[in-house]
Amino acid sequence: MSLKQAMAGECGLQFFGKMTASISHEIRNVLAVLNENAGLMEDLLLMAEKGRPVDQERLKALARSMGQQIHRGDGIVENMNRFAHEVDQPVKQVDLNEAIGLLVALSGRLAGMRGVTIEPVCEEEVLMTTNPFFLENLLWCVVDFAMPLMGEARVLKIISERSETGVRIRVSGLENLEQAVRDRFPSKREQALLESLKAECAVDVTAGEIVISLPKKIDPVYSGDPTGE
Repeated sequence: MSLKQAMAGECGLQFFGKMTASISHEIRNVLAVLNENAGLMEDLLLMAEKGRPVDQERLKALARSMGQQIHRGDGIVENMNRFAHEVDQPVKQVDLNEAIGLLVALSGRLAGMRGVTIEPVCEEEVLMTTNPFFLENLLWCVVDFAMPLMGEARVLKIISERSETGVRIRVSGLENLEQAVRDRFPSKREQALLESLKAECAVDVTAGEIVISLPKKIDPVYSGDPTGE
């Protein structure tokens, strides 16, 4: 294992920890709302036992709220499960649009805390064979770097498209890129992920974009799997 592969692995652990912590926070929020609604429902039933008429509309509203939270929690757990399975295989076929959608779902809370909306732009199916976990990690690194550089609209667009040599991801809506890139991007962790994915990174200061170019297919041995299987 090379030094850069080891660095990519360390970066991956940090990424996994950050996303897991955010997911657990979202689940706790769901449980808190359910607990509050359950308490209110219990209060209404206790008042009914003492002879006060049951407020059926309020009970219905509580039931609807609980159902919505259960649906929300189910979505969070589904995304967590998809994320956990990203490490099952070092290399596999990936739908790039689905990968971007998962990253948007995972990072939605973290982006919201910064007042940023992440908007995926996917006009066609884009399939590739790559390391899905490293890909998600690289996407997060770019998004995390880009969020402080947003314009007034506070909308960060992630655009997926095919290219002549493979696939391309454009992260757009950025300002003041020249100084930020000169100071700290791509850092060693992004360089390690780019090398592991055989990807290249370019910055278009005029367009306000970070562009990631990836091959349509990488070999397992290149992704950090020493067996090549």
